[in-house]
Amino acid sequence: MEFRILGRSGLKVPVLSLGTGTFGGANEFFRAWGNSGVPEATRLVDICLEAGVNMFDTADIYSEGESEKILGAAIAGRRDKVLISTKATFKMGAGPNEVGSSRYHLIRACEASLRRLKTDYIDLYQMHGFDGLTPVEETLSALNDLVHSGKVRYIGCSNFSGWHLMKSLDVSDRYGWSRYVAHQAYYSLIGREYEWELMPLGVAEGVGCVVWSPLGWGRLTGKIRRNQPLHKESRLHKTADFGPPVPNEFVYNVVDAIDGIAEETGKTVPQIALNWLLQRPTVANVIMGARNEEQLRQNLGAVGWNLTAAQVAKLDAASNVTLAYPYWHQRQFGERNPPPTP
Repeated sequence: MEFRILGRSGLKVPVLSLGTGTFGGANEFFRAWGNSGVPEATRLVDICLEAGVNMFDTADIYSEGESEKILGAAIAGRRDKVLISTKATFKMGAGPNEVGSSRYHLIRACEASLRRLKTDYIDLYQMHGFDGLTPVEETLSALNDLVHSGKVRYIGCSNFSGWHLMKSLDVSDRYGWSRYVAHQAYYSLIGREYEWELMPLGVAEGVGCVVWSPLGWGRLTGKIRRNQPLHKESRLHKTADFGPPVPNEFVYNVVDAIDGIAEETGKTVPQIALNWLLQRPTVANVIMGARNEEQLRQNLGAVGWNLTAAQVAKLDAASNVTLAYPYWHQRQFGERNPPPTP
């Protein structure tokens, strides 16, 4: 397993981590992802550790806290061998202060996550979304306090706009507070908007990308192809409206290109989609999901080999889209404003 430095930090993380949104299945939305209990979750953790994957991603909102509880049980007795990433910000109760990135909510949310995970520290604590009502200074001051208290090792963010992230980094630098070292962002062969602004920002400011939904919200599993009905086990039956929107024909064209490379390499559609991400600038870690052992082992096959430059170029061309303004205009000035390159 390859390890990479996470952003501008000294922490090394495996290039793959296991997302635990499939743990718990406490409501209809998360049951569509999976409903692994402690025995199955423990088995998945075992397989990951055997393969060198020692990082596990969760969030307080996943199955209303059940994901954290199950992950905590699955890693019992081996906390020193794993890295835990969890997140807070989204609504966790009916009260007006049980949501957001205020000092009040974050400290309570962090302590609740620690109890559910049955640990006394979190390796990477991330803001699940940007809270536009709380001053950035309040959020970062609270996070800095959590780091200095020993409850959190590193901090990150998720789903931020470029200005959200840059403003946060500026505030941290101004006061000498702990800095976001990771941005957990949506990025896939059928969703490359991350490249437009967040990737150049990550390169310039030392923020590593932790990729969520690398298979395009379940669309690059190899089960979706032109003129075929949606697979009966696909989570898209119940979750499509909550994920990133993408035209079906665009998905089919990208899958066609992946299929051609699959014939050349003998690899599966998910393995190729994951391997493509691992060759992109700023990407430190890709979160893989797995309902079961079979899916996990298939995803683990995304490492230990690399697509050729020609294969990457073919996938780039198939997944290319017209950029939004001002990015299409900036590309015309590529001589002095080049995009990041691997």
